[in-house]
Amino acid sequence: MSMRSALHGGVIAIRYAFGLVFLYGAYHKLTRQWLSSPVLREHFMQRLAEIDPESFSAAYLRNFAIPRYRQVAWVLTLGQVCVAIGMLFGVAVRPNALLALFLLSNITAGSYYNATMPPFFVAALILLSTPSGSWFGLDSVLREQFPESPLFR
Repeated sequence: MSMRSALHGGVIAIRYAFGLVFLYGAYHKLTRQWLSSPVLREHFMQRLAEIDPESFSAAYLRNFAIPRYRQVAWVLTLGQVCVAIGMLFGVAVRPNALLALFLLSNITAGSYYNATMPPFFVAALILLSTPSGSWFGLDSVLREQFPESPLFR
């Protein structure tokens, strides 16, 4: 096996693991009824009580996330579904990696940051910078069908 094949395989493995984590995240939110109950608001209120009230995260929670918890739940859940599908099927991998960065940034802004977050940011950047959907996925097929579309590059 060449070094190039090994690197491609490694990136594809990262893509699948990333997709599975996002799929689990969406599943968790759907089964815990985040879209139809105040569960997320309760999580946000609890987190707000635990952090420095003068921090950026507290302002983010107070002024954005808590008042809009239902919209945040929908964006987060649907975003995770999109990222999971994109990563698992190799469809629009780069745009989905960008969406994942957006979601991860908002999760971090809400002070839900821990030691597991940096690897997710790194994985998203790797997926954003490589054409892994073309190596193994539907991006190569879709790029042939839609050669001008930036979604499948």
